[in-house]
Amino acid sequence: QVRLVESGGGLVQAGGSLTLSCEISGTDDAGIKENITSVNWHRQVPGRQRELVAEMRSDGTTAYADSVKGRFAVFADSSKNTLDLQMDTVKPEDTAVYYCSIFVAGGDSLWGQGTQVTVSS
Repeated sequence: QVRLVESGGGLVQAGGSLTLSCEISGTDDAGIKENITSVNWHRQVPGRQRELVAEMRSDGTTAYADSVKGRFAVFADSSKNTLDLQMDTVKPEDTAVYYCSIFVAGGDSLWGQGTQVTVSS
């Protein structure tokens, strides 16, 4: 069974930093590891659509939403099977539930349960 488990959320002051981690397991046993096209971080505020914040593609390239470009960065740790989201110079508008996902060739996606990030002004 594939599992994505987010951690690291919490309360942070505006201007501060926070690191979220997504631990991924089971992709080998599920036979999908070679078909993963990207590992991603999204966020969602109640009443609004889920937003793609950052992605790391299978070729190692990364992409970011304009709203976080220059402030957020993703890092993969293959020894821990994690994708970390480093959040710097956070703003109150970064407050959201942050989700990790895997996109698989063919259109499937797998999601974690999310972790709350709250930025105080």
